[in-house]
Amino acid sequence: MTTPTARILVVDDEPQIRRFLRLGLTAAGYRVDEAGSVAEAEKLAAAIDPDLIVLDLGLPDRDGKVLIADLRRRSDVPVIVLSARDIEAEKIAALDLGADDYVAKPFGIGELLARVRAALRGRRRDAAAPEVLRVGALVIDGPAHRVTLAGEPVKLTPKEFDLLALLAAHAGRVLPHRTILTKVWGPGHAEDTQYLRVFVGQLRAKLEADPAMPTLILTEPGVGYRLADTEEG
Repeated sequence: MTTPTARILVVDDEPQIRRFLRLGLTAAGYRVDEAGSVAEAEKLAAAIDPDLIVLDLGLPDRDGKVLIADLRRRSDVPVIVLSARDIEAEKIAALDLGADDYVAKPFGIGELLARVRAALRGRRRDAAAPEVLRVGALVIDGPAHRVTLAGEPVKLTPKEFDLLALLAAHAGRVLPHRTILTKVWGPGHAEDTQYLRVFVGQLRAKLEADPAMPTLILTEPGVGYRLADTEEG
């Protein structure tokens, strides 16, 4: 379900891209504002308080990552990076600074709209701070430390539970390896990506119909993991 009244700020220096995004987003029921530079985006963001920002990194005055850093000092507005820089280091840097998702150009409007819906739902989940998280047939009861899948209990270790709860709290959004490791295991484990890979494998073995072809816990190669938001389609 979309949020028809949500206001989205599109930041891109290419007029044809902004027009394409405006048409696709307004057709989906969103209100759209546009900016062509970091300076213009900062002024608009402060003035209109958008519900979500779609941001290109290659802007004429400054790198779009500067805007992400500036925003995160004062706002939790979801940011979806939309960029031709399809390089793992760029994705990781943008996500580590606080971007919620990263879509590489060229892209399909259907994929972008799905990411927009997921990011907006994630913001509502964060605001509500629910004690019980539901993602499709998966239910994570924080206070009871209990997980069920399609009504059946799933036995998890404490760290498996913490990892799954973190992914579920950000369902539909990419979480970088470093972010997951720091939040679940602490700063001393920020580089232990192999450690994380083992735990993700254990979760998949317990939750996926076919752990070798996961549909719930998805890998973003070189970047991190995403818990599939079953409402994205």
